Amino acid sequence: MKETRLINTTALAYLGDAVYEQAVREHLLRTGIEDVHKLHGMATRFVRASAQALIIKTVFDELSETEQNLVKRARNRKPVTRAKNADPLDYRWATAMEALAGYLYLEGDTARLEWFMGRAVEIIEQGM
Repeated sequence: MKETRLINTTALAYLGDAVYEQAVREHLLRTGIEDVHKLHGMATRFVRASAQALIIKTVFDELSETEQNLVKRARNRKPVTRAKNADPLDYRWATAMEALAGYLYLEGDTARLEWFMGRAVEIIEQGM
């Protein structure tokens, strides 16, 4: 496999979407709530494009130069799909957030990924 930072950012976002979704679901389950409908409703606040855009914009200055470059590359890439229920700019930032999550996961940088997922949860919960 080629260097992680050279992988197509859309492919990184594809993986990052799953990584972030799992982190959100795990966080919500740890709150003690077991009603699946309630969990789903709560999860949507975390995974919608506007929330992901807020996350990446908030942490951008906390990222390394390599991470910032990846985020910029992902955000500026021509989208392959249209945002169905999201502002197109939020959708691009959300894709960049997911690409970073996918990148950190593939890099095997568990500590950095945990930091990023923790910050993501913190940012969304503060906005609730």
